[in-house]
Amino acid sequence: MESLPVFLQAFLWALIQYAEIIGTLLSITYLLLCIFQSNWCWLFGGLGSALYILVFFQSKFYADMSLQFYYVFISFYGWYHWRFGKHQADKKQISVVKTPRRVWLPLTVATALVFAGYAYLLHTYTDSPVVVGDSFTAATAILATYMLSRKYIENWLLFIVSDGVCIGLYIYKGLYITAILFVVYTVMAVWGYFDWRKEMKKQNLISSPPQV
Repeated sequence: MESLPVFLQAFLWALIQYAEIIGTLLSITYLLLCIFQSNWCWLFGGLGSALYILVFFQSKFYADMSLQFYYVFISFYGWYHWRFGKHQADKKQISVVKTPRRVWLPLTVATALVFAGYAYLLHTYTDSPVVVGDSFTAATAILATYMLSRKYIENWLLFIVSDGVCIGLYIYKGLYITAILFVVYTVMAVWGYFDWRKEMKKQNLISSPPQV
């Protein structure tokens, strides 16, 4: 960026700043709608992720940048599954459930492989200063977002861990607005977990067979 004309550098800087601010507002709206189980959450999430592709590229968070492409994709999948997934007879949307025991092992293995792949690529082919942290948050966020798209309640617990690590990484890289966003994310993830758990109790689904 230093090799570009000064006016172009200023334009790109302003664009990145606005992208981070707008992406932050869209992302907070996305998470709030997720908590209330509104299908509109996926639209806001997809738009926010598209803006963060630019933010993370500039900050050299390459794993997180690639993660935004995944978020855009999973937004389509999440909307489709929440809208057309299996419903109870008296429900217009799928219900919140515990993660089925049989899927924990394949999900864990897949997450470990994603982490290893990210760490190798970042270490070998990029100048990322936070290879382990970037790879960890990317891998856990991929798992958590998939679980969110399936309405597995444990997604919120994974987001709490992932978002907590992200706060430290973004402060380190000077993305203070994004760090504040992830503080809000962490608090809202705690809220989301207890709100979804309350709904599960109301529906008497805690001891029911898990959705598959």
